[in-house]
Amino acid sequence: MTLPGRVLIIAGSDSGGGAGIQADIKTVTMLGGYAATAVTAITVQNTLGVSAVQPLSPDLVAAQARAVLRDIGADVIKTGMLGDAEMVETVARLLDEGLVPAVIDPVMVAKGGARLLAEDADRPLMHLLVPRAAVLTPNAPEAAALTGLTVATTDDLRRAGDALLAAGAGAVLLKGGHIPGDRVIDVLMTPYGETLFEAERIETRHTHGTGCTLASALATGLAQQMSLEAAAARAWAYVQEAIARAPGFGAGHGPLDHGWPLRGKA
Repeated sequence: MTLPGRVLIIAGSDSGGGAGIQADIKTVTMLGGYAATAVTAITVQNTLGVSAVQPLSPDLVAAQARAVLRDIGADVIKTGMLGDAEMVETVARLLDEGLVPAVIDPVMVAKGGARLLAEDADRPLMHLLVPRAAVLTPNAPEAAALTGLTVATTDDLRRAGDALLAAGAGAVLLKGGHIPGDRVIDVLMTPYGETLFEAERIETRHTHGTGCTLASALATGLAQQMSLEAAAARAWAYVQEAIARAPGFGAGHGPLDHGWPLRGKA
């Protein structure tokens, strides 16, 4: 029997279920992996935005992660919302203990605009987690915040990707959804070259959790021993279909349809 790839998710909880650990668990499960979690924060949110955040203590987060690693184990660690510099430092230590590849999603701002990472944590994230990332998955604003570069075009994404590779990331999957244009272009960059993922832009407000979902889908593929390029391609296709089939819930930025594989591709 082939065992599912194990993904330990270190991230915040989204009460609306569209992003955070809820989206991560759905994604990992739908793609045949096994999801375990270390919850960093509890957020009060729905499609209209985040109204409250209660961080958990770094010691409790570390205890959750170590409990999983010592018993169940992990093939990949995926990080999401961390909150502040102390949590970033704690996660960096956990990554050194885990000794498995890490997919780092540098969650900084929620879809509705709420800040999810303290501004004084940007520098620790860049210096502690970027060099520990097997793959980093920033969107354009996150790439700009991490590098200090202007990121307004696909070529700007590439320049930011070069800077993040130079800072120590093993690979960078740069998300182009914030770049204007009729087509969305994501760029996977490694020290050996790049791969583009491109499609016509889907005009919809139901895109809550796309970043969490993409990073978790990628982590699942890596945990299942897929190549980076194959894992990224499957993750990208999964997210595209999940956006296209979004159920339309909520009055704001609605969730994706994470469960579409249960019903087959349209």
